[in-house]
Amino acid sequence: MRNVLLLTSALLVLSGCGIKRIPQSILDKLPYEAKIELLESENDLALAVDRLDEARAEVARTRDQIRRAKDRYSAAKGEVSAAQDALSREVAELAVIEADARVEWLRARQRVNVREESLADQNMTCAMARHEQSRLAAARKAKLEGSEDYEPAAFEQQVKGCEADYAELKTKLAETNTEAEAVRAEWEKTRAALAKKTFDARASPFVE
Repeated sequence: MRNVLLLTSALLVLSGCGIKRIPQSILDKLPYEAKIELLESENDLALAVDRLDEARAEVARTRDQIRRAKDRYSAAKGEVSAAQDALSREVAELAVIEADARVEWLRARQRVNVREESLADQNMTCAMARHEQSRLAAARKAKLEGSEDYEPAAFEQQVKGCEADYAELKTKLAETNTEAEAVRAEWEKTRAALAKKTFDARASPFVE
């Protein structure tokens, strides 16, 4: 039942994306044995839907983390104004630098998240293309009426084109990841400086 719901969701999402599909009216005539053979591609599609949901959830979580990090930055700036002595001011200024670097790191990580969401979206489209290719193969194997109107080469090309786009997105994700790690390294330096000055009391090792 869960797979049916996921597949229905995928069909709704992909209905306008240009994927060639086999009409359900043809597939309704598939024998039971042929439907069993389609379970693997159905499971792959369900996993792709799950992956996209997870990617979207991570974007939402990081968006909330950025909001909290901005609040932390504002609070740190307030501490600079309220500092009563040189040491307190120095710590507050380091906290401002660390908080600002934290925001930049989270923004960089969000760029990675958005790339991962796009990749997951493309992965779902490819899973759908492979599923449709499998359905056509099953329909033609069963010699179902109407299946001869659909050319297997077109469905094969659909999969290849989708997977080529996926590979390109994966390359871009790797580049964005590299950029984000450089930003993370800068944040780690500011966090370490703040931790050293405050004996670890003012620099959490976790991204908030």
